[in-house]
Amino acid sequence: GWKGAINTTIINFNNEKMQITWAARELFPRENVSFSYTFDEGKHKVWKLCPTYLLDQDYNSGCLFKTEGPTLAISIRNSNGSEELFSKRLKSDFYIKPNRPENVTFFWKEDTVTVSSNKPERAVKCLILEIQYKSKFDKEWQSRTSKCCSVGEQGFDPRKCYSFRVRLKRLVPYCNVVHYSSDWEAETFWMNGTLLDSCDDDKKSLSNTVVILSCLLAVLLVMLILLILLCKWQRLQKSVIPAIPDPKYIFADLFSDHNGNFQEWIDKTDQAVVQTKLEYEEPECIIEAESHQEDEKSSDKQGPREKIFTFSGAAESNDPKAAQIACLMPTSNTRASFAGFQILMNDDMYVML
Repeated sequence: GWKGAINTTIINFNNEKMQITWAARELFPRENVSFSYTFDEGKHKVWKLCPTYLLDQDYNSGCLFKTEGPTLAISIRNSNGSEELFSKRLKSDFYIKPNRPENVTFFWKEDTVTVSSNKPERAVKCLILEIQYKSKFDKEWQSRTSKCCSVGEQGFDPRKCYSFRVRLKRLVPYCNVVHYSSDWEAETFWMNGTLLDSCDDDKKSLSNTVVILSCLLAVLLVMLILLILLCKWQRLQKSVIPAIPDPKYIFADLFSDHNGNFQEWIDKTDQAVVQTKLEYEEPECIIEAESHQEDEKSSDKQGPREKIFTFSGAAESNDPKAAQIACLMPTSNTRASFAGFQILMNDDMYVML
């Protein structure tokens, strides 16, 4: 019953090396067994001892040897080889584990990615190419397969970073009796057709962008606060310390027409004043007697009384200077009428009515 009860793991590495393992400590706890194999068929078999043993705590738990043909026979015996404990015949081609894909290339076109690799020298029809990918937002790998040795997939977002890994698989049950795949090719990171060291670079670039924008907003906020404080300070400064008027704006013609030449400006100003005086005509001053001769006589008797003067020229021109120059002459007991007003002049007192 031992010969059919032992479970073994058989792997043919790309039809180049064979590896057969067994549970040594569970199956043969007290004995260190020996292993022999042959690729020959018929009666004239030549058995070969295992060239390289695999150990499990100093117990022989497997054997590694070169693949020499499609048909294999194995035998496990006791330590001195006198008793056979397990034997089996098998097709080595049904236990092939392919090598990793070679020269893997990625071709990006818009949202479509095509992954391809070199074709193996043998058994291409028994192989399929598998790619797995995920973005930084995916928790699990997405898988796609196709015939060796090219596979394409659509729907990739050019703004996302994706992780890719590729391997070859053997078809079951047409070519293998067990599901054997190659080891994964080294994981690569892509974003919109650009190869990256890792998707962390994308996160770092995003975080750097956020930091830069935050700094810019902070600077703009500080500048706005400073402008507000500056405006308030200027208002406070004007209220506390009034600004000294600039003579440039008061005497605009001094600086605009005479370039600050005060003597030239004052000479021209004097000429303008003289010309203005010459053009001025003294308003007519008409004296009208409001009282009758009887009043005049009574005034002569009773003493000095007020006289009423009407200044028609000053009233017509409505020019205060003209009225002052023409008619405001200190006269005792005199009443002057000017521009609708009456001015009473009694001795040194002037009263406007």
